[in-house]
Amino acid sequence: MNFDLTEDQRAFQDLARGFAADSLAPHAAEWDEKETFPVDALRQAAELGFGGIYCKEEFGGSGLTRLDAAIIFEELSAGCVSTSAYLSIHNMATWMIDRFGNQEQRSRWVPGLASAQLFASYCLTEPGAGSDAASLRARAERDGDHYVLNGSKAFISGGGASDVYVAMVRTGEAGPKGISCIVVEKGTPGLSFGKKERKLGWNSQPTAMVVFENCRVPVANRLGEEGDGFKIAMMGLDGGRLNISACSLGGARASLDAAREYMGVRSQFGRKLADFQALQFKLADMATELEAARLMVHRAAASLDQGHPEATMYCAMAKRFATDVGFKVCNDALQLHGGYGYIREYPIERYLRDVRVHQILEGTNEIMRVIIARRLLSS
Repeated sequence: MNFDLTEDQRAFQDLARGFAADSLAPHAAEWDEKETFPVDALRQAAELGFGGIYCKEEFGGSGLTRLDAAIIFEELSAGCVSTSAYLSIHNMATWMIDRFGNQEQRSRWVPGLASAQLFASYCLTEPGAGSDAASLRARAERDGDHYVLNGSKAFISGGGASDVYVAMVRTGEAGPKGISCIVVEKGTPGLSFGKKERKLGWNSQPTAMVVFENCRVPVANRLGEEGDGFKIAMMGLDGGRLNISACSLGGARASLDAAREYMGVRSQFGRKLADFQALQFKLADMATELEAARLMVHRAAASLDQGHPEATMYCAMAKRFATDVGFKVCNDALQLHGGYGYIREYPIERYLRDVRVHQILEGTNEIMRVIIARRLLSS
């Protein structure tokens, strides 16, 4: 058990940290305010190898581990949580194609995705199927060498902007065994998008409904076999939960650093805030909880890399804990800033808004508890 990063990990940690400081943080407030999807910045990140972090190198991936990805996403999110979170979803969808696609599918899509010349979205949630994902109703009916898709997907990050939509649709019976995974390309007749959602946070990435209306997609776009879709979706989410947890770590760390700096310069009652023991204790608790969350995320990532039989449970534990802690640390940092934390001239309120949704997506934290409890009680 070695808690030190390797030389290579320290190198790409420094690379990601420098990119976040130079290319994300200076623009994050403007992207948030103007709801700008920063395509150029995402492609610059991909040039550094962050477009297909844990995809195989054969088609342009970086061939790194889930632990490596967690390190990278924490650093990127310290610059801009929203942009980094979209990149994490893009990585998840790209990995699903790289892992479950055949050679033709991988060679067709992964190079463009890994370089961010193409962007990807993950399409599972529906208006009537959120936490109960296995009840999804979007259907794909076989018609010769095509599927005809009808239905809709809700709250899709990148909806309308992405080029590739990795969609879970029903090809068979009710329940998880009737779900298949099909890649739908932008521009396919019958594919359309709802209005761009107005959100509390995550404003540097568009969110919209994805609509299928007699959308004809070649059978050749199906990943795996019919009925494999739910398994593919859940395996994608194991890594996705780690990615989003790491994004919470980055936002929380940046907020903690800002609070520590603020306490050193702000004075009240004739003393620096840093001299009040109650506030010292608050800062100490924030740092302790953040470190505990980081250790859980790294342990879960290592278990996924190793194929540990309890990896799914560890990922759920890490997601539940790290995203709760991430929001709490941001909220405490805002409190330490007082009224200044609430105004947009300081970045704390943006970190708070951006990390809040991490407790909801990739499986709500209530569903994480369900996954953990089921595993514990099945032993």
